[in-house]
Amino acid sequence: MGIDILQDEDISRIISIYEEENPKINSLNEDQKRKLVNMIYSTEEVVGINHLISRFLGMKSTLDDEVIRCYVGYEPSGKAHVGWLVQALSLRRILQSGGNVLIFLADWHAWVNDKFGGDMEKIQSTGAYMEQVFKVLLNNPKEGEGPGELRFLYASELMNSGDYWATVLKCSKNMSLAKVRKTFSIMGRSEDSSDGDLSKFFYPAMQAADIFKLHIDIALGGMDQRKAHMYMRKVGDKYKWKKATCIHTPIISSLKASGERMDSFDHKMSKSNPSGAILLHDSPEKLRKKMRKAYLDPTERNSPIYELVEHIILPEFGKITVTPKPEFGNPSVYSTLDSFIDAVCNETIHPIDAKFAVADAISELLNPIHQYFEANPELLQKVESFV
Repeated sequence: MGIDILQDEDISRIISIYEEENPKINSLNEDQKRKLVNMIYSTEEVVGINHLISRFLGMKSTLDDEVIRCYVGYEPSGKAHVGWLVQALSLRRILQSGGNVLIFLADWHAWVNDKFGGDMEKIQSTGAYMEQVFKVLLNNPKEGEGPGELRFLYASELMNSGDYWATVLKCSKNMSLAKVRKTFSIMGRSEDSSDGDLSKFFYPAMQAADIFKLHIDIALGGMDQRKAHMYMRKVGDKYKWKKATCIHTPIISSLKASGERMDSFDHKMSKSNPSGAILLHDSPEKLRKKMRKAYLDPTERNSPIYELVEHIILPEFGKITVTPKPEFGNPSVYSTLDSFIDAVCNETIHPIDAKFAVADAISELLNPIHQYFEANPELLQKVESFV
């Protein structure tokens, strides 16, 4: 849902959520409120919104300018999956609202996390592939340092700056090993996985240092990155550094997941389990095949199918259209998640038709990716050769 189609009631409802703890939100004019809401719309959680409000009200950045800088970091580790699409939709809205978006390609972080066996050439080649994916997902915005523009930066470039490692050490000061272990989920690792590798204990400090050194106003990440962002905010408190507003996007469950979502994120969609994941290069036919096998119990309201509707399809299209075979009924349109779920639960629509409606809507969103890599297959082929 773009900034141009946000409804006034959406803006009022979301502003009301924050106004008691952040009364200066009501000092924003209507245009500023609309841009702020657009930046945080359809996300799971916003922490520290006061910083972003202050930026809209004229507080200078740490670079003494007017640019609102958003960052999201990725380890270059393989082919794109639908989790990237969730964040891309948020990044599009941030760009629409005048934010500058930085895609941070964390090559050294991937090396620390043993991606591609620590082969930096493969890691950086995957980073080049990711650049092209995000350009397409974000509708090829202008690249640059200004409002509404897109940037890419590799961690290896940032680490060459003179005082980066001094900031890492400051971020690691007074952080016990036990506390660092509790953040290992940001790397997809268990707490007891890395006692034989000291470099992994620097990972959360590196991630915090990245945000401070890049002068970030908005740190965007999935809910699985929450621990890293809270660590960053504690560091900011200690040194009286300006703390970025943290915007957390929802985690999409594996297509095979069932029942209640788990805090450990063991349920999340992962490209390491291709049958349970939607890859951005899946054809419409392959996506329908995967979706046919996805978990959907008509008597329950928990399903990865419903998550895809809630977090991708409705925010982007504002509706979902179900088109059964003609002999089984006419097309129907649903503009809310509850109405779609109710239609499945009361058998107004068949579960298979519901699944195919989701598959077809996702395929429509992925069509520009397919077109680009059909015309420019080299980077994708190179990444596929690494697996």
